[in-house]
Amino acid sequence: MKVAAGTTIGLSLGRRPADEGFRNRLHLLDCGSHSSSGGSNRLESKLAGRGRIPIAGPSITKKEIEYVADAVSRCWYQDANLYHEKFQRAFAAYLGVKHATPLPSCTAAIHLALAGLGIGPSDEVIVPESTWIASAAPINYLGATPVFADVDEETWCLSAQSLAQHLTPRTKAVIAVDLYGGVPDYDALRAVCGPRGIPIVEDAAEAIGAEFGGKRAGSLGDLGVFSFHGSKTLTTGEGGMLVTDRDDISRRVTVLQDHGQDPTDRLYFNREIAFKYRMSSMQAALGLAQLERIDELVARKREIFSWYWQELGEVDGLKLNREPPGTKNGYWMVTVVIDDSFALPKVALMEALAAEGIDTRPFFYPLSSLPAYGFLGGEAKWLPENPIAYRLSRQAINLPSALNLGRDDVLRVCSSLKAQLVRSKKPMGRVAASHR
Repeated sequence: MKVAAGTTIGLSLGRRPADEGFRNRLHLLDCGSHSSSGGSNRLESKLAGRGRIPIAGPSITKKEIEYVADAVSRCWYQDANLYHEKFQRAFAAYLGVKHATPLPSCTAAIHLALAGLGIGPSDEVIVPESTWIASAAPINYLGATPVFADVDEETWCLSAQSLAQHLTPRTKAVIAVDLYGGVPDYDALRAVCGPRGIPIVEDAAEAIGAEFGGKRAGSLGDLGVFSFHGSKTLTTGEGGMLVTDRDDISRRVTVLQDHGQDPTDRLYFNREIAFKYRMSSMQAALGLAQLERIDELVARKREIFSWYWQELGEVDGLKLNREPPGTKNGYWMVTVVIDDSFALPKVALMEALAAEGIDTRPFFYPLSSLPAYGFLGGEAKWLPENPIAYRLSRQAINLPSALNLGRDDVLRVCSSLKAQLVRSKKPMGRVAASHR
């Protein structure tokens, strides 16, 4: 398939109505130049007014296709690691860290991070309730126990107060999740963990381009991890990265990721049983091309959020992602929290929007509420301890945030959302006046 320069491929990953199933679709959209200039009309989608509006998806240009094709043709024999080395060096430089290790997924990165820290049976690792299960599952891989903490009302990220309340003598690490592109208060988290010598693993899966105190997301903990899933701002299709300034962790991860082989030891002489976690050269090439466009991609995410803010930011009863002073939000996934004054249940709202061709996602269910973690006590135990996460899950949904969206798509989403809320027959404040 020949793809012209400046063409964007948008991957639709959202929920489909029952009659369509859950098929993913590729929208090949001739969207013109991808340069960071050109105003808000660049990359305008052809989805508005027809077709489905996808929840998430990447921006792929001729650059990415050329890099991947080059990797397919060249990255063999002595050049097998050419793009791995370029990608990890460039990524470490972008974050301002010493070490970056490309991996097949963010889940693998969390697994290696915890294994590198020596986490094992009898240990506890604190993780926020509001996150995807991949943040917590590697704790169980290692035989340790996840302990669920509540999130902050404004950032939706790990609450330092709740973290402190859940510490025990068995706490050996904390996973802080940069949810939907936002960041927690890392000064407050360090104040809790630092004096106790508890390392922080920063799960920046969703937050490339975000910042706290002038430092980039991923560089804010003892270790950082990223996801390059097809839905993320920077994608390698599937993939991840582990980053750290700690030489000891980097050395340990290098051994653990390749079946326990120490590169300084005899070849094929394994001294322990470990894992096989490596990224392909094609993935690394795609990641490098995306990284070379990262400022543009993050700016585009922030532009999409700005359109939502213009339409919904001042609507009574609705609350969008926040950007506290001293932070920069990467706005990977635009999220709206809907006040209980509206009579429309979240699931009914999502179904109504789906019927209008608009894909959405539920705000993450609290981890402790999932059947997978029922053995740890479930809602009966954890709801009283972590009420904010439970309330947000009930009230919030993710709105379309794909990189191929245009302003007209966002206007269509906001118009449909406000119309559905008006129909819920509850007071809407300024919604009725601003309804398009």
